[in-house]
Amino acid sequence: MTSTPGSPSPASAAASIEAFLALAEITHERPSDDLFVLTLPGFHKLRTTVSLAVGSQSVTVNAFVARHPDENEPAVHRWLLERNRRMYGVAFSVDYLGDIYLVGHIPLEAVIDSELDRVIGSVLEYADSSFNTILELGFVTAIRKEWAWRRSRGESTANLEPFAHLAEPQSPQ
Repeated sequence: MTSTPGSPSPASAAASIEAFLALAEITHERPSDDLFVLTLPGFHKLRTTVSLAVGSQSVTVNAFVARHPDENEPAVHRWLLERNRRMYGVAFSVDYLGDIYLVGHIPLEAVIDSELDRVIGSVLEYADSSFNTILELGFVTAIRKEWAWRRSRGESTANLEPFAHLAEPQSPQ
């Protein structure tokens, strides 16, 4: 990794990230000198895995949100794109399989505690607050099948309660 004279080095950015994560007590691993893998706890999405990859000019932020929608893909993508307009630091994206991610870049010059806090906080907020909507738009049939299967076996549906309104197909009025 190289840097231009007068600009922060990738090594100093990595050191800043390491110090911030320790101070913020964020659970993480460091598989290599230039890669941090964070585990952020959530409410709707129980945990979000985020990678911070330090490059020569910026830190790449990448977080898995949800797998490829089973159905209603255009509506899911439209909702994600509309949401992108109001987001800070990261944006929704899809990979070659159609899985949904949050992605972004932080210039090395901006790798300071306040910016790391804002971007990591944004990732957590966007992943967590969008998760149920993504499931409701793109996985209705799977939710209904899971609900019916659990009910037929007497299993708990507690973690499906946010989707109770989807459990039974709506009857025409």
